[in-house]
Amino acid sequence: MATVELRFSAQPEHVRTARLVAAAVARRAGVDEAVLDEVRLAVGEACSRAVGLHRSHGITAPVTVILTEEEKSFSIEVGDEVPGPGSDGAASGVSGRGATPGVGPDEPEPDPEGDGEDEMGLAVISGLVDDVEVRSGADGGVIRMSWPKTPATVQP
Repeated sequence: MATVELRFSAQPEHVRTARLVAAAVARRAGVDEAVLDEVRLAVGEACSRAVGLHRSHGITAPVTVILTEEEKSFSIEVGDEVPGPGSDGAASGVSGRGATPGVGPDEPEPDPEGDGEDEMGLAVISGLVDDVEVRSGADGGVIRMSWPKTPATVQP
């Protein structure tokens, strides 16, 4: 199982680099050429989302992208360090992903644009990737996406 880890500062200009690296590693891992555009787009959306979350929450830690070649599949995990719903960060006024906006009268007013962009990004990723998982916790969130590898042709 080969793994490549990419860490970059939460700046929009680094998202393009992450897309290019993901496509190159996916090609080398044996992902079908017809799927590489989907890999590139999905990684771009996931990284843009992570960059946006970091910037909107004032987090200076890098965004992490882990690319893993497994026996029959290729997976990419894009991680951010924004605490999710129910964690200490959410209690201190940081809006968590997936939380119900405006739960109580003492809740801060959520940013409707930020939530809409977040939801739209996840919808785009879900449309591009059949196997996608979104997790969030106290240490941050992860979007895990995977694609099947092209089976090697066996000569008779």
